[in-house]
Amino acid sequence: MIDDIEEVAQRYARYTAIGAVVIAAAWHLGYDLTVTVAGWPSFRWPWLAAVAWIAYTAVGVVAARSLVRRFEGPARAIELAVAVLAVDVAVIVSCRPADLLGPADWGWGSVGWLGVMLLWNRPRWRSELIAFLSANAGIMLTAMIVTGTVDRVSIAKYLMVMAGSITLQLGYAAGCHTLRVRADDAALLARRLAADDAWRESAQRIHADRLRRYAAIRDVAESLLEQLAEGADPGDPQVREDCTAGAMRLRRLITEREDVPDELVSVLRERIDAAERRQVLVTAPPFGQRMPVLPQGVREDLLRAPVLALDGARSRARVTVSAMSTMVSVAVVADNDDLPISTAPVREPSGVVVTFQRQGRDVWVNSIWQGP
Repeated sequence: MIDDIEEVAQRYARYTAIGAVVIAAAWHLGYDLTVTVAGWPSFRWPWLAAVAWIAYTAVGVVAARSLVRRFEGPARAIELAVAVLAVDVAVIVSCRPADLLGPADWGWGSVGWLGVMLLWNRPRWRSELIAFLSANAGIMLTAMIVTGTVDRVSIAKYLMVMAGSITLQLGYAAGCHTLRVRADDAALLARRLAADDAWRESAQRIHADRLRRYAAIRDVAESLLEQLAEGADPGDPQVREDCTAGAMRLRRLITEREDVPDELVSVLRERIDAAERRQVLVTAPPFGQRMPVLPQGVREDLLRAPVLALDGARSRARVTVSAMSTMVSVAVVADNDDLPISTAPVREPSGVVVTFQRQGRDVWVNSIWQGP
């Protein structure tokens, strides 16, 4: 479900950007090129109009590549926008004053689409695009004043073209932005709902796991009470050891503070339960601290050596986990005389450093990961 919504959001971002490219390309090739070729004899400086058309095309290619690859305008969009306005001026200069509002002067109605591409999906795209379109309108109005083309018919043509082009260009950019925002909002909502579902399922798993372990402790307690009722000696070392183990397991359950299980902690608890079923006396402080997000492979490297030490414990073990924002440490002390150790720290490819120490039959294994 989440993947489908994410894919929809990506499609909105991709195809709205491609739509801007298609519109600008169709306009430039279908109209600008046609009037440039057809009106070649009417230009005052036709070579300047040709250079302007080529420069427009080059900037359009740069903007199109950025939109297709990253769904946003190029990094140097402002500099390219200024160059596009210079193209507009070049087209105006290449025309005769009588053709200023004619088909040959294609720049002032066309450069707006290139501005849409250059400023696409930038943080301040709305204000930048309005400024660009306003500058384009100001350039054309200045040219009309300089050439004396300010009669009522000319002003009406100017206002009609400007109103139509700005409405289309700004409207397309704003509409596509709204679509992208709504699609992103839908994807964000889906991720939040999925996170809530995952949290709820995790909390239910923790509750079920605690009930299971409470039931196991209850069974042990019942067995001990039955033994005592039948005359077992409370001073018997085995009875006392069984009582101590049960009390430690109960204390650990009571002091657990997490609401959502961490995978590293879950693995350790499973191995602790397995060790206690083998009658190993395990001491473990509460694993309630929040674990940082671990890169791929770090969790496995942190657990490998400590779990081996715990699994091979004969009668007792102590497990500790320490965590900070960029550090996680897992340590196990156990009476495990079969575990092979290294005298030098072992450095795993993931960045985990494993240290071993042995004293008599006891072995101490400490795995540490420190993030950047």
